[in-house]
Amino acid sequence: MECILNKPYPPIRVEKENIEYAKILLDDYAGSGGEDTAIHEYIYQSLIKEDISSTLKQIARVEMRHLDILGELIVKLGGKPFFSTYKNNTIIPWTSEYVNYTMNIKDLLLVDIKREENTIKRYESDIKIIDDKYIQDILKRIIEDEKLHILCLQSIYNSYE
Repeated sequence: MECILNKPYPPIRVEKENIEYAKILLDDYAGSGGEDTAIHEYIYQSLIKEDISSTLKQIARVEMRHLDILGELIVKLGGKPFFSTYKNNTIIPWTSEYVNYTMNIKDLLLVDIKREENTIKRYESDIKIIDDKYIQDILKRIIEDEKLHILCLQSIYNSYE
């Protein structure tokens, strides 16, 4: 199953600089449930689960594209795309503790599916908060990828039943 949509992303632009929007996107970029965490998790899993390695690496490449897009948006908004996030105006650095190191294949896939679902919810919430049509369009397109990832992961999960 292909886990990459053959559909372009909207142009990466913003209506105007907004550091508060940059901070919101920084959580998507490098928060505990952000794109950086997803990349690390899928790469780790691809190394320990050879039978599904190519699919996990394919998903990781899409997440890398998301990371790149979010980083560009953060810069255009006047922020810095560092591997940290803000919680209560405190900078929280990214940590490998965010990665789930589950070894059981079915548990691993359930964690991945839940993370993808949470990512979609977070992007949907961002769309309601961020009053910038360009960013909203990009996040909507990224959500399409995340929905496809859920289908791919569910398909793999079902093959183990």
